[in-house]
Amino acid sequence: MIIIAIVEVTVIPLGTGGTSLSSFVAGCVRVLQQANDIKYQLTPMGTIIEGELTEIIKLVSQMHEQPFMAGASRVNTIIRIDDRRDKKGTMKGKVSSVEAKLITPGGTD
Repeated sequence: MIIIAIVEVTVIPLGTGGTSLSSFVAGCVRVLQQANDIKYQLTPMGTIIEGELTEIIKLVSQMHEQPFMAGASRVNTIIRIDDRRDKKGTMKGKVSSVEAKLITPGGTD
C-alpha cells in the first residue's frame, strides 16, 4: 500500500561559523529537486513535502546530511507528518479547504 503524506521538515544547521543559513537550505532543496514523484513547497520557516511516505523519509534523511557535507558541526531536524488515510490529502487541498471556509463560514470538510 502506498501511503501519500504531507510532511513538514525544518533542517537547522548549527556550528556553521556564521548566521546565514540560506546556502545550507539550498543544499537541502537540491535533494528535493532531484527527487521523483514528490511535490514540495519552500516556506520561510521550513519545507512542506507531499508524496509517498517512505520516499519522503529517505529524502528527509538526505536533507539532514546536507549541512554536514557543507561544513556544519551539528544539525537539528524537525519533522511533522500528516498521514490521512480516510481520503487523499494534498497541500493544495488543505489550503483550499481553509480558503473555502473564509468565503463560506461554517463549511464542512
